[in-house]
Amino acid sequence: MTRDVISFHLDDLSSFAKRLRKDIETDLGHAEFLDRISKAAGYRNYQHLRAKNTPTAPVNSTQVARAARYFDTDGRFAKWPARTLTQHLCCYVVWSRLPARTPMTEREISALIDQETAFRDAAQIRRTLIEVGALERNLDGSRYMRKEAPIPPEAADLIKRVARRDSA
Repeated sequence: MTRDVISFHLDDLSSFAKRLRKDIETDLGHAEFLDRISKAAGYRNYQHLRAKNTPTAPVNSTQVARAARYFDTDGRFAKWPARTLTQHLCCYVVWSRLPARTPMTEREISALIDQETAFRDAAQIRRTLIEVGALERNLDGSRYMRKEAPIPPEAADLIKRVARRDSA
């Protein structure tokens, strides 16, 4: 007799393990029981399961759609948004077009930002990128560099959306 493959998804492994441990009345502790469940699923231990199944935050598509309206058909940042969150998301698109690990003077970075925007306010965009932690400058303010760090999922989605529009 053949065996049917049944897919099984858990939203919360910890509460499942607590309930199962209680139902089968085992003397195993919670952490050890999580390890056993993880091993049965093909992982070395619970930490290995967590590392391979890192949850991703859901993307707020409304925020992304709102921010996408501020880019023209060529993918250029066309107008400064009124909402701070939308400003931050839009600035990440400009950030994605800056060269990585390249120190730049204020004039160089302003020129690059001006190429990506239609409204020419490089100072505002620089300040916003520094505020969100996507751009760093040295103490005297003479050198800027794009900071390589994880970005919000909405920003990543907006970058992809604007890039598709730009390439179309």
